[in-house]
Formats: sequence, structure tokens, C-alpha cells
Amino acid sequence: MVVPELRPWRAARPHVVRIADAVRQCLARAADSVRPRPGRIAAALGPRSARPDRPGSPRVPRPKTWQFTATAATAGLALAAGVVTAAGPWDSSGQRTAERHRAVALEASRGADHGGSRAHAGTPPRGPQAAPPAASVLTGLGGTATAARSAPAAKSLAGVLGPLLKSPVLGRRSAAVVDVATGERLYGTGSDDALIPASTTKIATAVAALSAMGPNHRLTTRAVYEPDTEEVVLVGGGDPTLTARKKTRGLAGLHDLAERTAAALAKRGVRDVTLSYDTTLYKGATMHPIGVNPNLAAVTPLMVDEARTDDSTSGPAPRVADPAADAARKFGELLEKHGIKATPPGPSKASTRAITLATVASPPLAALVERMLTNSDNDLAEALARHTALATGGTADFAGGGAAIIARLTHLGLPVKGAGIAVKDGSGLDRRDKLTAGLLTALLVKAGDPAHPELRPALTGLPVAGFTGTLAGRYTEGAAGVVRAKTGTLTGVNTLAGTVVDKDGRLLAFAFLANNTPGPAAAQTAMDKAATALAACGCR
Repeated sequence: MVVPELRPWRAARPHVVRIADAVRQCLARAADSVRPRPGRIAAALGPRSARPDRPGSPRVPRPKTWQFTATAATAGLALAAGVVTAAGPWDSSGQRTAERHRAVALEASRGADHGGSRAHAGTPPRGPQAAPPAASVLTGLGGTATAARSAPAAKSLAGVLGPLLKSPVLGRRSAAVVDVATGERLYGTGSDDALIPASTTKIATAVAALSAMGPNHRLTTRAVYEPDTEEVVLVGGGDPTLTARKKTRGLAGLHDLAERTAAALAKRGVRDVTLSYDTTLYKGATMHPIGVNPNLAAVTPLMVDEARTDDSTSGPAPRVADPAADAARKFGELLEKHGIKATPPGPSKASTRAITLATVASPPLAALVERMLTNSDNDLAEALARHTALATGGTADFAGGGAAIIARLTHLGLPVKGAGIAVKDGSGLDRRDKLTAGLLTALLVKAGDPAHPELRPALTGLPVAGFTGTLAGRYTEGAAGVVRAKTGTLTGVNTLAGTVVDKDGRLLAFAFLANNTPGPAAAQTAMDKAATALAACGCR
């Protein structure tokens, strides 16, 4: 097998070059381990896309090795990089978009993949051809690989994972592995013990929010006009992705809102206004119990660019002290550029008599969930927890958000009772959060259930090993492109929960939690080794 050179990618953006180089390495390893015979590639693609056998040619059996799964996943990611300009800022590979299209197609066919070749399986109706999504999610969305072989044997799986997870660098540990197709637990050690989950809490937040509001829900920011006082009120709708940047790339833009607001005021003959802002959507404290921290802004329903003071879009960053006042000030400056003179803004509350001048809406909840999981976005996580509370009649504060998450998981029939399970925030920054490995795997299985297509973004948003989000710099060898997982890190806490396709093409959900770890680097390496071993395991 000849591995193609990818030199034309050198002119691309740096992250695309990195993806291309990683793909080339993966293809090279596959070439060394697999010597293709005539027709083998066609056979690997399955009967829908394979060419008919030529008369007199021998029938070639389908390969049973895992290399084709890994190669297909990484090649799909390489092709996806070519549609970067059509993707959102957290979808640099285009893979998320393709997976959402496939989920829609499968939902329309009641969870079954009935038509066409694999090349077109992820394409929405009447739309351009989407990039191929990773095989690990294709399996969870109704692919045929799951039915090809039975799940790993529990005893053999324990023999592989047991020694790796008994490492002293993992401190107090909890682990579970579940077959996504059947929900059967294949491996467990302390899997019903509630430990600090750190950012894997975001999986629970994602499932609860999607369950409560649906994947198409959007968060709306409004500008309203009080005719009695000639006051313009900027009403926060709880969208932390509202941006003051000119190039919004699908996000709700403050520039657009100001332009539309100014136009509406001009039609009324209004040129001078009192500017106010409304943050009453949320209740309670705005400061997270963790305190002032670069990982999270003050939790308020009105902010732009997550209150970051630099040009970053993810990760830790310095934040403004009062995000709502900062957003309103920037809005006022934009109004003045459009000929509307505004006073310095102050807090207020829009009355029931207020007339809506203009609105802007966030991307759909499915995209917000994917961004939250891929980048471990704490600001989005806290916003989604509060919106889950609002959607279910609760109070939009830290306690109400946590209670709403537990209530939605209970509604879905997930194991949240007993064992000391607790959710105190949406992000997992609160050390009082307690989840079990059993619950985390149950969440992942539920997200892959054909009966709940609305939960699919909780799977497609998981970082891809070696390629995206918080796993971009991990798994550069072995399981890159095959492991997809949410990471979690606090002082003395390391966690990892996600999905993996094993050697036989079986989709497995896993969760590894470690508390009282002596050091983050060693614990992270131990968990990565366990996930890599799970990917390579046939375990018969």
C-alpha cells in the first residue's frame, strides 16, 4: 500500500497541517501492518459500496482486523479538514457537521441505515456532500459493525484492563466498560462508587440540556424599547457565545444586533436613548464557588465572547469583572457608530410594555453542546445548566441547575439514586460534584440509543483522540482517531469517559475516574494506556 504524500496541505492552516501529518502517520502504520489483496478495500467498505466481483474472480472475505476501522476514521478526518471554512469555530475538521447530518438522516429512517453508499451516508437532503464522519460514531448511529462480532468477554477484558487500572498513580479509582449495543456492563471496578468527576460532569449537563430543550433550541439576545422613557434595554438571553467580533461564523453577533436596533430606532425617529441592560433571567450568585478563575467568567445571562479580554475562544483566559456591563458598553459604542447616541449603560429590567427592536439567536443547542464538550467550555456548561432549570420550571442558579440535571437524568431512567451522586454545577469545577463510572457509561449508552436521537450531540461532541479539543495533544500513537472521550482534571482528580471501537468493530462506552492522584501527568498517561488497550482488545 502506498501512502500518499500530503505536501499540498503545507499551505493550509497549522491545525490542518497537523491533522494531515497525523493521518499520514496512521496510514503508514496501517500500510506496514496490512498488505491489501485485490478487492480487499472494496470488501472493507461493505456490500453497499463494494464493486461487483468480476466474473471468475475469487470472493474475498471481509477483513476482521481493526486497522481498517482506524484508517477509515483518520482518513475521514483528513477529508473533513477540507470543509473548514463551512464549519463553526469549534468544528475545525468539519466532522461534527457531518455527524449531525448523519444523525438527522438516521432519525428520519427510524435509526436504521437503509440507503446509498457510505460516501453519501452523512449528506443531508439536497445539500453538498458532507465529510465522512469517524467510524466510532457511525457504529453508535446505527452502523453494521456492532453486529459483526459479539462483545468482548468480561473475563478477558478484566485481564487486560485490571493490571493497568490498578496502578498506584490512579489513587482511589472507579471504572466501567459497557457494550453500547446492549447496555451490558463488561467490566467494572468500584463502578458504583461516587467520586469527584471533574469535567466529565459536562456529559450529564449535555444529556440533561438536550433532553429538556431539544437539539434545535436557540438562545436569544434581545434589544427592546420602552416608549414611555425612550430607554433601550439589552436583555441577556443566557448566550455566552454572543460575540462582539465582526466575523461571527454562525454565532449571534453584537454588531448585527446593534445595526438592526439602530435601524428600528431610526424608523421611529429616535436618535438619543437611555441605555440599560437586563440580567434578570438568572438568579442567585454570579460567582462560582471556585472563585475568580481564568477557567470561568462570572455567570450572567449577558456577556460577549465569554467575557475574555484576549482573542482566545477556548481554554483559560483573563476575564472582565462585570461581563454584563462590558457587553452593554460595547453595544452602546456600536449604536453610536450607527447614528444612535446612547447614555452610559446601567442595570434595569425590561417591562411588559417593552417593544422588541431586534434579536439575534445562538447556534442550535446541538452545536452548543458539541462546543462545550470538545473544548470543555465551562461558561457554556453553566449556561446550559441554568437553561435546563428554566426549561423544567426550576430556578436559574447553581442549585437549581444541578437539581434540574438530576431530575432530567431521572426522567430518562438513568441510575442517579443512591451512591452519593450529586451535581452542584454544570461544569464540574465544583468539588462537591459526585458521579459514578456506572452513571457516566449509562449516559453515553443513552446518547447512542436509536430511541433518543435528540441526545446524539453528547456523543458527536466528544473530543477525538489526537485530533480535536482537549484530546488534540494526546493519543498521537495507537488509538488516535478511535478513542473519543471527555477529559476531566482538578487538583488530585483525573477522569476520562467516552467511547471506543475495539479491534472487532464493537462500540464500547467507558469511564475511568481517579481521585487522590499524586500527580496529573502520570494519572493521565495511565488512563490513556487503558483506553488504548481497550481499542486494541478483541478479548475473546
